[in-house]
Amino acid sequence: MDLPLRAPQATCATTGRAFAPGEPFHSALVRGEEGLERVDVSTEAWSGPPPGAVASWRSAYPVAGAAGPVLAPVDVLLDALEELGDAPDESAVRYLLALHLVRRRVLRILDGRPGGDDALVLVCRRREREYRVPAADVRAASAVADRLAALLWSGEAA
Repeated sequence: MDLPLRAPQATCATTGRAFAPGEPFHSALVRGEEGLERVDVSTEAWSGPPPGAVASWRSAYPVAGAAGPVLAPVDVLLDALEELGDAPDESAVRYLLALHLVRRRVLRILDGRPGGDDALVLVCRRREREYRVPAADVRAASAVADRLAALLWSGEAA
């Protein structure tokens, strides 16, 4: 499953100033009232991840005519997967993220399912740990695919 990726916000969430092409900035995934929200902040206004942040990373604002979008770094995606483990209302987002990491060969599905439930048991060699991700309703998962893609697009790696 490829996720359609969207560009970051055109302006800094803190100052309201427009980003210049190629300008470095910081992005964070923050738990808001309506679920996860992506926040893009200029380097000069960045004082660290905001309260409620699930993950953060540094990017460069896209230059017109440059190569296509780049997904957030793998470590950021793994951090988000771990943080989302505590939020039952984000189970569909976590499930889709886990499947995407399997597709990118960051996670591997283990044989067998302990406990006999519908959870995926995944292993990550990079972090030398296992993840247990309860299966989400496919209809609910497809409804959040666009939201997940919008949150995780990072622009150029900086």
